[in-house]
Amino acid sequence: MISTLEIVRTAIRALYRNKLRSMLTALGIIIGVAAVIAAFAVGQGANKSIDEQIASFGSNFIIVFPDRSAMSSRGNTRHLTLADADAIEREVSGIEAVAPVIETTVTLIYGNANWSTRLTGSSSAYATVQDRTIAKGRNLNDSDVRQAAKVVMIGQTVADKIFFNEDPLGKMIRINRVPFTVAGVFDAKGQSNMGEDRDDFVLVPVTAAQSRLVRWNTPGRIHMIFIKGLSMNSLQFIQNETESLLRERHRIKAGETDDFAVRNISQFLEARRKTTAIMSMLLGSIAFISLVVGGIGIMNIMLVSVSERTREIGIRMAVGAQARDIRLQFLLEATVLSMLGGLLGIILGVFSGYMLASFTEAPPVFTAASILLAFVFSAAVGIGFGYYPAHKASCLHPIDALKYE
Repeated sequence: MISTLEIVRTAIRALYRNKLRSMLTALGIIIGVAAVIAAFAVGQGANKSIDEQIASFGSNFIIVFPDRSAMSSRGNTRHLTLADADAIEREVSGIEAVAPVIETTVTLIYGNANWSTRLTGSSSAYATVQDRTIAKGRNLNDSDVRQAAKVVMIGQTVADKIFFNEDPLGKMIRINRVPFTVAGVFDAKGQSNMGEDRDDFVLVPVTAAQSRLVRWNTPGRIHMIFIKGLSMNSLQFIQNETESLLRERHRIKAGETDDFAVRNISQFLEARRKTTAIMSMLLGSIAFISLVVGGIGIMNIMLVSVSERTREIGIRMAVGAQARDIRLQFLLEATVLSMLGGLLGIILGVFSGYMLASFTEAPPVFTAASILLAFVFSAAVGIGFGYYPAHKASCLHPIDALKYE
């Protein structure tokens, strides 16, 4: 009886004699394993990105925005207004803060420095709903909003870009050529997981933005309304009450489409998570199909190898090799091929994961479980698809094998 170690050596020598064919045979496994690892890594990275966004916004955050499609279908151009925000704050219970929001892009000028940044027009509640703290100076107040005061809060990036090492408090900057006085500076929040600089913005009273910077024809018009609930449990109630209130204020009759939408941030991100999960499943399915195709390739090549080595099998059986030795040898060859493909596939998968992640703007997350799963599955493919050729080789009769031309 031949030792198992000798069978392993024989299997490896047989693969080494046909290096190119062995590598081409393993190519399907390499691509399949790489696809599995890359797909799971990108999917996990996207999910982690979504979790971080939820954490940054807060799970008890609601946003109200106009539904343009509904307005266009009804020929209605009604917008959200400051009065809508005031009504929500006044009439809907369970709310911690309501912030009307206008957003636009502006150019800042101070001395010889100028900087293009994002401007937000809102109220003192903006810091509350966005969980921002004041590093120096003061927050906006109700008086600033009533008087449309020309005061501005700036983010840390803006302070660095136009004031450098100078204290910005009390300094006058021009926003689209309109002079504003710096009242305060927000604490730095750094980049979001999507690469956005959350400190590159300025905040002015919403009324100042309306009258001095945006100049809309619709009185009191705003882009959005941010709402922060007292707790996660109050979100659905707040959402339902806000929808009812705005339908009444916008005179929307039963059966008509709302000209606004009310969503909590977790709904936005949960929808995105579902899309990511579906894409991950599709990519994973394609990857597993690639592994199966690779397994079929291994089976085909091993069947060809059995035919080519029929006389060799006969000689080995004639000198004492048993059917199980022959079966084990060919099974080991298939397994070694698939495991080699699995190892190379892991390397290619990690590289591919980083390449794909550059398009999604979310870093890939590689887990030991996904890598181990792909490797074990590749070995299982080798054993599963290699068994039939190995069994066929072990069933050859020594006399027939020796006579084979």
